Amino acid sequence: MSAPQANCPSCGAPVTFRWSSAVQTVCPFCHSILVRDDLNLTNVGKVADLPPDPSPIQLLTSGTYNNKKFDVIGRIIYEYEQGSWNEWHIVFSDGTSGWLSDAQLQYAVSFLVPNIALPSENQVFRGTHFNFANIDFEVSTITMATYKGVEGELPFPFYGKSNMLFADLRTPSNDFATLDYSDQAAPMLFIGKTVPYEALQLQNVRQFEGWA
Repeated sequence: MSAPQANCPSCGAPVTFRWSSAVQTVCPFCHSILVRDDLNLTNVGKVADLPPDPSPIQLLTSGTYNNKKFDVIGRIIYEYEQGSWNEWHIVFSDGTSGWLSDAQLQYAVSFLVPNIALPSENQVFRGTHFNFANIDFEVSTITMATYKGVEGELPFPFYGKSNMLFADLRTPSNDFATLDYSDQAAPMLFIGKTVPYEALQLQNVRQFEGWA
């Protein structure tokens, strides 16, 4: 990966981007949220203390998906009425990026599908079927969430949002999709697969008390 550098406009500390296409990052020194335009950085806020997290995944965890190596370089934390979950931004050795969803020990890897007509929020209900990428998906859960925190590098600006709707879609196999209505301008579709933890072959994970 290329590693462009700049200086934090808040504290002056050096900020290095592990992924050349990153649009947002967090200063590791003063925790300012920095949005990038080329190498010009704008401070758009600060990250509050992140909530306790039971996930073994962390920034710079590495793994494998579809025989391709990836590194974890960013995270968005969402909170909803039953708890919270992580969306880890992962970047592969060929420069492409995706997302590793981590919720209650269930994992899924998905990728943004651009330039596709998507249903509006009021067309999405549990049990509704949609065909995306020639796969018949059924809406399994609908979640209203709030942004809880962010760290590392992201492919788009993201901070301070609330009342965001997400619809998870599943199939009888391991195909998985998410309709994401966090951007009021246009919904987004992510398609991928659910993945057993062991299949990800994760390295540099967090160690917890009691682990062998």
